[in-house]
Amino acid sequence: MTQRQQPLPSSGFTYVKLGCHLVCLPGIRRYVIVPLLINILLLGSAFYWLFTKLHQWIPQLMSYVPHWLAWLNFILWPLAVISIVLVFGYFFSTLANWIAAPFFGLLAEQLEQRLTGHTPDEMSWWSLVADLPRIMKREWLKLCYYLPRAIGLLLLHFIPGVGQLLAPILWFIFGAWMMAIQYGDYPFDNHKIAFENMRRNLGRDRKINLEFGGLISVLTMIPIINLVIMPIAVCGATALWVDRYRQSLHK
Repeated sequence: MTQRQQPLPSSGFTYVKLGCHLVCLPGIRRYVIVPLLINILLLGSAFYWLFTKLHQWIPQLMSYVPHWLAWLNFILWPLAVISIVLVFGYFFSTLANWIAAPFFGLLAEQLEQRLTGHTPDEMSWWSLVADLPRIMKREWLKLCYYLPRAIGLLLLHFIPGVGQLLAPILWFIFGAWMMAIQYGDYPFDNHKIAFENMRRNLGRDRKINLEFGGLISVLTMIPIINLVIMPIAVCGATALWVDRYRQSLHK
């Protein structure tokens, strides 16, 4: 397969749909098996445990709502559930990504070769093992970018009334941006493009990347679908890289 000639998608949602198609391509499927198994075992167990605990956590979180805002409980209660699922989903998705990062990098590299007919620096299974320290450093950079912002949003939850209303909205926007960074980083990193440079380039197409990351965030919250969404997200992000960034950044 060579690089696509049709007009570029104008929506990030389209790249999620495209990822569903690309992940099933012959020759690509074998690079999906290991990260898919990691995701199923980790996220499946984590979300099962979460749904057994929600009935305890939600009342505790709602206890911070002052009595004079009790009439808003019918709005704040579902927002509290969404907030917990978003935080929980991103945390365990990040953990799964740490474990599966080498395999996702290889998946992005092989898919890019299929889409363009060209490949980044050779990445065999042995070179993948040798490259593990650099890959883990990259994941650490993402975590360092995420944590202080996530802590700030968590603290916002404890502002009575206003915090419970605004925090879920801001969490969703921030989560969408982090999903765009998380999965968009694999093809960028394959070309040794610095993390800060990657973020700047994604920011120039903020709308399409937020749409892409937002839909991935939503799908991560849906049981069963969240078990298979990660390889789809890597494939969609790789197509986005090929369409919008590769020509100007590839050396």
